[in-house]
Amino acid sequence: MLGLKLPTDPRWANIAEDNIEEILIDHAWCEQKAASTAISFIVTYPEHSELVTEMAALAREEMSHFEMVHKRILDRGLVLGRERKDEYVGKVMAFFPKTGDRIERLVNRLLVSALIEARSCERFKVLSENIKDQELSTFYNALMISEAGHYTLFLKFARKYGEAFGVEERWQNLLTFEAEVMSDLGDKELIHG
Repeated sequence: MLGLKLPTDPRWANIAEDNIEEILIDHAWCEQKAASTAISFIVTYPEHSELVTEMAALAREEMSHFEMVHKRILDRGLVLGRERKDEYVGKVMAFFPKTGDRIERLVNRLLVSALIEARSCERFKVLSENIKDQELSTFYNALMISEAGHYTLFLKFARKYGEAFGVEERWQNLLTFEAEVMSDLGDKELIHG
């Protein structure tokens, strides 16, 4: 369903479980960044009312996910810690060349956002199916379902606004590129790394 061309090795869950503090902190920051991204769409494209409405709801949902992850951090006697650079996101965001066309930029950002949500969904599935901590397994299963909805939301808007830009070809090319990026990652205690 997600279209990802390189699945996560299930052994990544062992790395994650052995470093659950790092995973939770990284995950919390991922949720905060996702909320910020939704707000950025509102600020940058206020003329697209349907997009604004959906992004406002998404920002609220992502912040509620941040709060849920933060609670799990606190429940374990940990602190949030500083934000980490997300190498994965940096690489996939650099895939599309800069363009002066406002709608093309929108489509590219929507596709990248869809991809990030798809990878998060896939990673949460791996966690939910492979970690021993039953509470976290259940938690990540619920978030996996939510991330799948976010992925389809971004892809829906990319297709709506991107007809003139060959959105399906762009999406397939981005998926191929992302597989190359992931081939160099996947052995760190990071949601995307």
